[in-house]
Amino acid sequence: MKLSYFIQPVHPINRNYREILNEDIDSVILADRLGYEEAFIGEHFTDIAEPITSSLMFLARLAPVTNKIKLGSGVTNLPVYHPAMIAGHIAMMDNLLDGRLIWGIGPGGLPSDIEIFGNRELDRNMKMVEVFDQVMSLWWGEPPYNLKGEFFETTTRETLTPEIGQGIVPKPLTNPHPPVVVTALAPYSKGITLATERGWHPISCQYVQDHWTATHLPRYLEGLKNIGKPQDPRGWRVAKCIFVAEDEKVASKYAKSIDGPYGFYFSNLMKKLSGGGKIGLFAAYPDQDEKEITVEQSLKMQVIAGNPNSVAEQIIALREKIGDFGTLIYTGLDWVNKELGIRSMELMAEKVMPQVNDALKLSDKDLDHKFNL
Repeated sequence: MKLSYFIQPVHPINRNYREILNEDIDSVILADRLGYEEAFIGEHFTDIAEPITSSLMFLARLAPVTNKIKLGSGVTNLPVYHPAMIAGHIAMMDNLLDGRLIWGIGPGGLPSDIEIFGNRELDRNMKMVEVFDQVMSLWWGEPPYNLKGEFFETTTRETLTPEIGQGIVPKPLTNPHPPVVVTALAPYSKGITLATERGWHPISCQYVQDHWTATHLPRYLEGLKNIGKPQDPRGWRVAKCIFVAEDEKVASKYAKSIDGPYGFYFSNLMKKLSGGGKIGLFAAYPDQDEKEITVEQSLKMQVIAGNPNSVAEQIIALREKIGDFGTLIYTGLDWVNKELGIRSMELMAEKVMPQVNDALKLSDKDLDHKFNL
């Protein structure tokens, strides 16, 4: 099992903007040093708790100060971009990162972002797909471009001057595009199957209850089957809220307390998602009354916390519960206690994952044999 990293991020709104940006940068540099495989960066335009307004700008800042870690948008809010703009940004970033870029895409979910860009009354998924398809045509089609969709008309037919390079969109380093990932929220999501059929891979979100996350794997495997690919579950990424400390009591107090950073995180997310009709994602069981859903319940059921041995056991139990997956994504939260936040990431990489992978060796060998790897 691979280990990756994700920051949404969610910080207290009274913190200094510059300080939290530097904290988030430091956390990704730390993840790179510790051997985390990937780091995904969230993107929101109208939320001072989640204040990274351009995941790609943030990745550009990280490019010269990281070495091996792959860097991903988590995710690019495609409906707010003109296809030519995002085509240019992604092509440039893929070249700057020398192929280390992972392109996370999505329709945008923050209600205030949806409102401010005028996307409340339209099909954002359809707009997202149109943007992506036009980007592909810009990269690999022949200029002059003359693309007409429901949302965008993208053309250089009147201004193309090929002898000086005018009217031609730059291409990414990776052909046909950097690896694409999408976030998975909804139970039994047909969108996972459709995305997989396009060659995209799902990331199941960290705030979704495990019994809903378990419904994502069959949809992913269905998509692989539909395009004639081996039904190998290891392309599936699962994000979780995790905290590790040497002392079990310290871990429990930091990660399970309503007034700790994990309590703050779930409180913030619940308020946002309840406004969008998605509070059921936190339900302990499918028909739980929404009035019974609490932050305390999520801290108890959705946060993996403890000493390294305990956390390793919980991760193995998670895999048994939801099914095989290839990458566990550690969700980075506000460093209320910087020392504990850093130490948790260190223990996760140096103590927990070796135990997990030792325990999973036989299982992974079976998968290797099954798919002739």
